[in-house]
Amino acid sequence: MRDERGNVGTGTLVGAAGFVVVLAAVLAVFGGRDATAAGPPVDPQVQHAFAEAPAHAAHDLTINAVWADRALRADPEDLMAVADLPVVQGVLGYAPHAAPPLARDYRAHVQVELEVVEKVMELADGVEYRFWTFGGAVPGPMVRVREGDYVTFTLQNHPSSHFPHNIDLHAVSGQGGGAEATLIAPGQQATFGFTALNPGVYVYHCATAPVGMHVANGMYGLIVVEPKEGFSPVDREFYVVQGDFYTRGDFGEPGLQEFDMLRAIDEDAAYVVFNGRVGSLTGDNALQAKVGETVRIFVGNGGPNLASSFHVIGDVFDRVWVEGGAIFNRDVQTTLIPAGGSAVVEFDTNVPASLTLVDHSIFRAFNKGAIGSLVVTGEQDPVVYSGRVDIRPYEPDAEAAR
Repeated sequence: MRDERGNVGTGTLVGAAGFVVVLAAVLAVFGGRDATAAGPPVDPQVQHAFAEAPAHAAHDLTINAVWADRALRADPEDLMAVADLPVVQGVLGYAPHAAPPLARDYRAHVQVELEVVEKVMELADGVEYRFWTFGGAVPGPMVRVREGDYVTFTLQNHPSSHFPHNIDLHAVSGQGGGAEATLIAPGQQATFGFTALNPGVYVYHCATAPVGMHVANGMYGLIVVEPKEGFSPVDREFYVVQGDFYTRGDFGEPGLQEFDMLRAIDEDAAYVVFNGRVGSLTGDNALQAKVGETVRIFVGNGGPNLASSFHVIGDVFDRVWVEGGAIFNRDVQTTLIPAGGSAVVEFDTNVPASLTLVDHSIFRAFNKGAIGSLVVTGEQDPVVYSGRVDIRPYEPDAEAAR
């Protein structure tokens, strides 16, 4: 009951709270038994222990169900001293080629070296830009490790650089994701170590002030932490990262373009591109696959500002690992990838086609560069797709006169 001022009395609040507690207890005792008994089975293809429902039973909305958390460092191998682990070199892949799947089922001490290089490269035909890069490329190379691995990471800043740099790996649990440990001037290198505690697909980027400028100049990439069970094998894996660029000149204006801080603050991107360049995935650079193959794309969004509405024109994503984490969705047309985020998409190639990769914020695709191709070759299947079977004049007035 409320008093004359409209306030709820303390006694009423206490009584209501007590009722809620009792109701929750009753539900926990009687209503939760069936839900617990019907817990989902383990799907080894999915990170952590999320369930894969039977074929197309996913439409019962179990895609958003809660799954049991793994106990971190619970396996005997997780308790091994780092000094006792086998030492292996980090597996890298330069876009659009994903780093190859790991050919091991054990924990290791992984050593990774990555060099920062500032260099002029083409942003589009006739357009140059001074990129700041990891590994001399935009995006930086994809790093691939296994859940539980201990990683010794060394960042090197080339002596020709003009600026200090560092790296923040979103897969790292620790101060700044490693940014504090790796802040280095030109001609320096720094090393730190971390354990890859969480499986998933994570962005890394430079986090030196001004952070936005370093990211906007191309300093980002993906680190994939495979679950201990590994990913299911597929026929093709690709590595695609979207980024937005802010130049003094508008889209297509030729010559060496400078970074425009005010334009970046206003989020007025002159370019939105895949893999650091207009045309990086078109023409001779198009991705290739064959009919009947399963394609997996590790998709990142370096930003620094814009979310990506990632879509493939001419196919449907059979499975999408939402934000690169443990939950997957089925039969998805477009998936939203935040700046500084990722997704994993998988689909079967059913018929020959030139599939078009776009940011479906569609003016970015056709007017700012966020477009690519996946060319699928093989035999036609007219049941899946017939192509044009008829064309004739359309004369609605003539039809109405009959």
